[in-house]
Amino acid sequence: MKRAAFVLLAFVFALTLKGNPSDADSIKCLINRAYVEGVHNGGSLEEVAKGFHPEFEMLILRDGALSKYAIKTWIDDMKRRREANPLFKPERTEVNYLNIDITGNSAIVKLELIKGGKVIFTDYLSLYKFGEDWKIVSKIFYRH
Repeated sequence: MKRAAFVLLAFVFALTLKGNPSDADSIKCLINRAYVEGVHNGGSLEEVAKGFHPEFEMLILRDGALSKYAIKTWIDDMKRRREANPLFKPERTEVNYLNIDITGNSAIVKLELIKGGKVIFTDYLSLYKFGEDWKIVSKIFYRH
């Protein structure tokens, strides 16, 4: 029964993928390494910098006002927090990919970030492919 459910789930997920499956795998690997592990689980800031384009901006809607958060500022803030509290271990964040839509060298990924079994964010990441490498170029999100 579990196997049938897994096969059905894999089939449904495959239907949500558009584009080259190896591109989808590359995108998921990049997001897992640079964003989920790097940003949310206290991983390598070098991997964060490699996975995000230098011109990346997160757009934040707060109280009806839109602001931008550049990747350099985000990395500097993470570095400062980690140096201030080197023994801190964040609660593990997991990811659930809802959709990966790829057209040529552009992609949009919708995902959920989960902590303690609860969805904490729904993120929309935009990516471009530069040569053979995908880079995260922007993000919007909904905080649950």
